[in-house]
Amino acid sequence: MPGTTTLILETSTPHASLAIAEADGRWTEREFSSDRSHNALLFGPLAALLAIPGSSRIGRVLVGSGPGSYSGTRVGIAAAQGVAMVHHCQAVAVPSILAVPAAADGVPCLVIGDARRGSYWTAHVAGVGVGVGVGESLGLTDATGLIATVSSAVAQEIPVVCFEDPARFSLPGELLDQVQQEFPSAGRLWRAWCVATEATRAAWAAVAPQPIYLKPPHITPAKRPWLVPS
Repeated sequence: MPGTTTLILETSTPHASLAIAEADGRWTEREFSSDRSHNALLFGPLAALLAIPGSSRIGRVLVGSGPGSYSGTRVGIAAAQGVAMVHHCQAVAVPSILAVPAAADGVPCLVIGDARRGSYWTAHVAGVGVGVGVGESLGLTDATGLIATVSSAVAQEIPVVCFEDPARFSLPGELLDQVQQEFPSAGRLWRAWCVATEATRAAWAAVAPQPIYLKPPHITPAKRPWLVPS
């Protein structure tokens, strides 16, 4: 929003980006790509952004919460919280799926992803500005369910996008041709924040930043339960 210098981080895919939206409207963005080393590559461009004159007055940090790369998202959130702590401001998580090109034009889209081990995640996005219900629309399914969900979207002429190579999805050729690979970006994450309603922004800000979980956290039972205090 105008009047506040904002740092934006989007690291939920291998194509990461960071930006500074200054209070006077100036915009500076950095991008980098890495399959597994966001934790190693993030801090160079982040330091460069924080060295820009005026960045010492950061009043807000926005960070993409996925779903996507779990490690990449966690690294981004940890960095966002660290910067926010230093600058005595709030870090706010914004769903990364609102920052894909298909969602930026305000029309509905379907985002799909590989949840591994034969399962897939799907999320119906109603367009930028409608972000509170993203978690409610996010679900896990198997290959049969994925085909049904994508078929329904295609029949309704709803765009279908993914963060990964579409070829990895178990879809018939005629459906696979309808899936477009797109990536969220810091710029589109900022736009999603700016066009969101006050109620949506308040809902995002009311929750501590954390990745959008596809499944509940897994806890491995102790191999020696008698050693665990009761």
